[in-house]
Amino acid sequence: MNPIVLLLIIVAYFALLLWVAYRTGKNSNNESFFIGNRKSNWMLVAFGMIGTSLSGVTFVSVPGAVGADSFHYLQITIGYLIGYVIIAYVLLPLYYRLKLTSIYGYLQERMGQISYKSGAWIFIVSRLVGATARLYLVVNILQLAILDSFGVPFIVTTLVILAMIILYTYEGGVKTIVWTDTLQTTCMLLGLIICSVYMMNHLGLNFTDSITQMQKSGYTEIFNIDVNSKAFFFKQVLAGAFITITMTGIDQEMMQKSLSVTKLKDSQKNMVTLGFVLVLVISLFLFMGGLLHLYGQTEHVVSSGDQLFPDIALNHMPPFISVIFIIALISALFPSADGAMTALTSSLCIDIFGLKEKKISDKAQEKFRKRIHLIVAFSFLIMVIIFKLINDNSMIGLILKLAGFTYGPLLGLFAFGIFTKFRVQDRLVPYVCIAAPVISYFIDKFQENIFGDFKIGLELLIINGLLTFLGLWLIRKK
Repeated sequence: MNPIVLLLIIVAYFALLLWVAYRTGKNSNNESFFIGNRKSNWMLVAFGMIGTSLSGVTFVSVPGAVGADSFHYLQITIGYLIGYVIIAYVLLPLYYRLKLTSIYGYLQERMGQISYKSGAWIFIVSRLVGATARLYLVVNILQLAILDSFGVPFIVTTLVILAMIILYTYEGGVKTIVWTDTLQTTCMLLGLIICSVYMMNHLGLNFTDSITQMQKSGYTEIFNIDVNSKAFFFKQVLAGAFITITMTGIDQEMMQKSLSVTKLKDSQKNMVTLGFVLVLVISLFLFMGGLLHLYGQTEHVVSSGDQLFPDIALNHMPPFISVIFIIALISALFPSADGAMTALTSSLCIDIFGLKEKKISDKAQEKFRKRIHLIVAFSFLIMVIIFKLINDNSMIGLILKLAGFTYGPLLGLFAFGIFTKFRVQDRLVPYVCIAAPVISYFIDKFQENIFGDFKIGLELLIINGLLTFLGLWLIRKK
């Protein structure tokens, strides 16, 4: 596919995003940026959150991992659904009752100011790491597919993409993102369906024949019944539920969009609907992953993991499929990056710097918020460069692994607040939140010495949360 054509398509797509941002960002203020004036349509939020939940990592990594892990990822997805139901009926009523703009305000009321700041900082670090890992994956694919041929350095590509995101989130924030995420999710899902249909036609298979061929190649196994394996189904389902509770239910980015819905009942509909739709969509991604591996066998493709889908789409398919792949890929990129950038800006302004409590004019507050937005964008640039140096072959595994370390303390903090009535020694909370991930790291590193053949996988997040809960129990007030 001609790189110039692909580049022009990206420019045209971005122009469309800017137009949507201009239309939706008119007369925006800080309340629009932070929480969409609490007037978002729940159906738009639910549909747009599909793109945010999936991201470019799911688009590339989940299909690429089918060759090694079969359909085991569906076990985690079943856990996701359980997690969304818990968020809808346990966490959302709490947030709406307290009328929170930042969900970490709950920790302030329940435990104290230092606990509140600790929770906010944990979120900031967690979301910065997760969002930039996702951003890196897509930027790297665009770099290899298009911009290397023009001699454009990787850092310039990253700067341009970050500038694009800043341009359309700078004014409207959440108010704009609800609409742009809907557009991007539509493009991503259409790309998924079109690529799958093309491969079935090329291979001369219908849906049933495709499943049969995948079974013969050993790709369709869903449930792993080996208790000692990291992929044991009970571990994966449990981990999936807790990953959703932490990476959605106590994550400011995801809750910021849900809290922009006017009524609690509508927000709950959004969350439960999202859970069921994600099971279906990820099943389609896994199905496409099986097709990619079958297609790769017929075309003698040697790529694997995260490189498999881009290689096949750009080098072994007709130009129109390459165009669709690029549009779908950047559609998967922006929802995870723009929402994270907006949420990090919101958390820094409200939770860390106390912007709403500052006795300054609305104009001065808006100027301060925009300055923080630019600082967050610069942090994204630094982190993407770090991931470029790491260059892991499967980003989905790396992101979930990192989440186990970074989100564990948040899980412990919220669980302690909700399920106990104890207060804590507020000044000691940061030490607990640092100690728990450190202990978890050593448990993970030396797990063979501790557990023998039993392997710890994604449930490290639960262990980390339990250690935090235990630490808070030890510093409780009588």
